[in-house]
Amino acid sequence: MSASSPRYYWEYLGLDALLDAQRPATASDGRTPAHDELLFIITHQGFELWFKQILWELEAAIDLLGRDPVPETAMGEVVRYLERIVAIQPLLVQQFDVLATMTPLDFLEFRDELIPASGFQSVQWRLIENRLGLPTADRLKINGADYTSRLSREHAARLEASESEPTLLGALDAWLSRTPFLRFGDFDFWEAYRAAVEVMLERDRHLIETNPSVDEVVRDRQLRSFEATRETFAPLFDADAWEQLRADGHRRLSHGSFLAALLISLYRDQPALHLPFRVLTALIDLDEGFTAFRNAHAQLVHRSIGGRIGTGGTSGHAYLQAAARKHAVFTDLFDLATFHLPRRELPPLPDQVRRQMGFRYADPT
Repeated sequence: MSASSPRYYWEYLGLDALLDAQRPATASDGRTPAHDELLFIITHQGFELWFKQILWELEAAIDLLGRDPVPETAMGEVVRYLERIVAIQPLLVQQFDVLATMTPLDFLEFRDELIPASGFQSVQWRLIENRLGLPTADRLKINGADYTSRLSREHAARLEASESEPTLLGALDAWLSRTPFLRFGDFDFWEAYRAAVEVMLERDRHLIETNPSVDEVVRDRQLRSFEATRETFAPLFDADAWEQLRADGHRRLSHGSFLAALLISLYRDQPALHLPFRVLTALIDLDEGFTAFRNAHAQLVHRSIGGRIGTGGTSGHAYLQAAARKHAVFTDLFDLATFHLPRRELPPLPDQVRRQMGFRYADPT
């Protein structure tokens, strides 16, 4: 078609190829196809189309957030790409509602035709996980084998190559590590925050020790819980301890990057931190959305096949539920709330820092 020719809807969308891509296995050899197999195919093709769009948005976000420095004008685009993924995620979950109209007996009409094909072989889904930054070492095994073991040689090679490509988690860590304001002239946010935390912890201990409404058994239990809380804060003030947790797989962000994320979260009301806070919020929403997707998948599989082994040889819904817990990527951002202080107890920002974080036309001094 020449540039001057009018475009035709059907051809622009490639509907000849798209609508011819549903080939029910039960329709081969002249058999009458199982009625619900078409629904099964279309739903999963829908997943793959949305996965393609998610990868498109992820690549764009990684490219912008991975620059050094990140152009200030690019932050709005990063937020837009991430929030678009978050908007897509409920559509993925809703597709399971449509698929759930297929009863277990309906599924059994064609299930054996699928073996050993499985959603476990979705290359695009695995690419999404890799591009997000899920460490290969943190992946669940499939019957003791690597996640690429059930894929073609070509697809396994593609996924293995993607493990060394830039990730959203890596771009986030590098971007956060360059955050200003942690130390600004004579202002050291970290020392000010640490002092505020000590005041809070001592107040909490005093309240427990002097509470007249609890007996000694309850008080001892509360004090043990308090000490556990204090221990949670300890690595925050010890970079070596934090990095050891990271090396052991208990943390994903570097120490300095986590501190920057905490600063952004605590002082989100400052104009300069509005967009950075939206980035962090979008990443939490994104992780939550993919966890919801995995859980919905697990529930549907349980509903459809009960306790049977999945067509790909996994333990079915048990594997999917375990993956929902283990395959989250931005868990450190969820943990930021552990270290929050009430606004009234936040260390006040020096005027110079506040001016740097504010709109110049609102505070010309």
